[in-house]
Amino acid sequence: MTKTTKPNTAPEERLLTEEEIRAMGDDDYMNPAQLAFFKNRLQELEKELLKNAGETTEHLRETVLVPDPADRATIEEEHALELRTRDRERKLLKKVQQSIQSIDGGEYGWCEETGEPIGIPRLIARPTATLSLEAQQRRELKQKLYGD
Repeated sequence: MTKTTKPNTAPEERLLTEEEIRAMGDDDYMNPAQLAFFKNRLQELEKELLKNAGETTEHLRETVLVPDPADRATIEEEHALELRTRDRERKLLKKVQQSIQSIDGGEYGWCEETGEPIGIPRLIARPTATLSLEAQQRRELKQKLYGD
């Protein structure tokens, strides 16, 4: 049986590159091809974070008892650092999963505060962004002035 391929007419069939995404005009903002690009990027990040969490679990189970207190302290400090890193990744994983849900819900790429586009360059740099650059700057200024 021969396999027939249809011409690449739909942009969803292949993922666009970062350069192709950046080259698109404002009229194309959050079109299906861009959403597929960001969903793929977020899913890859999610897989990496889950893999890291599994590796940490295995690494902590392989702990070897050492008699020297200095060596034991070093190992405990390394474990504490690894756990802090995984905690940060756990929080990022939650944001990644929320971003994937917002793609599925049709809300991805729009500022939660103003409803304006977040912008392709910002989303490429930080695919979990939920605020436009201006809204994020206002939030950070408020936090700096008034605290958390």
